[in-house]
Amino acid sequence: MRFISETRLDDGVLEREFTLGEIPGTLWTPGSAPAPLVLMAHNNGLPKAEPRLVARARYTAARGYAVATIDASGCGDRPRSAADEQARADLRRAMQAGEPVDEIFESFIGPLVEKAVPEWQTTLDALLSLPEIGGPVGYSGGWTALGIRLAVVEPRIAAAGFFAGGYVPRAQREEARQVTIPLLFLLQWDDAGNPRQTALDLFDAFGSKEKTLHANLGGHTGTPWFELEDGCRFLDRHLK
Repeated sequence: MRFISETRLDDGVLEREFTLGEIPGTLWTPGSAPAPLVLMAHNNGLPKAEPRLVARARYTAARGYAVATIDASGCGDRPRSAADEQARADLRRAMQAGEPVDEIFESFIGPLVEKAVPEWQTTLDALLSLPEIGGPVGYSGGWTALGIRLAVVEPRIAAAGFFAGGYVPRAQREEARQVTIPLLFLLQWDDAGNPRQTALDLFDAFGSKEKTLHANLGGHTGTPWFELEDGCRFLDRHLK
C-alpha cells in the first residue's frame, strides 16, 4: 500500500489517498488510534470521491472509526471492459424501451461482485497491517450484493449496514441465508428502481439473529441524515 496524498480536514480527520497495485483507494482516520475499521463500498460506476460517500465516510471517521473505500473494476477512473460497456448499453436500451432488465443485471452485476471480493480482501489485509487500525471490521455501503458476499467469505467482518438500493443477483440472494452477523438494513420506501417487496424478501432471507430494518419514505437518494447517526450507533454496539 502506497499513500500518495494526505490532507488534514477541519474536523481533525486525516484523509489519505492510496494505491494498492492497480487498486486506488481513500482512507480516513480519526485522531485516536488504533481505531476500528469500516469498509464503505459503492458500485454503478460511481467514483470513490462521490460526495454522498465522502460525507458518510468523514462523519463516521469523526465518530472514531477508520474508514476506507476503493474503486472497484469499472468504477471511478478504473477502465471498463468491452463486456461491461456492452452490458451498460444493453441496460440503457432495455430501460428506455420498458423491457425486463433482471437478466442483464445478472450478467453484469454478478461478475463485478466476483472481481471485487478479492480486491477488497487484499485491501483489508493491507489496512489491518497499519498501526492506526486495530479492528474489528464493519461493512457499510450501498453495494449490498458485495456486502453479502464479503459477509459470507470474510470472517473478519463483525457487523454490516446495507442499503436496499441496488440489484442483488440470485447468487447473493441465496447466500443471504448464510449471513449471520448483526445487520442494519436501510430501505427507501418509494425507490422506483428497487421493488419494495424484493427488498423485504431479502431482509427476511438474512440468517442473522440480530437484524434491524429501517424504512423511510422517499426515493433512492432521500435517505434521512439521521440514519447516518443511527448507523454509527449500530457500529458502536458491535465494533467498540
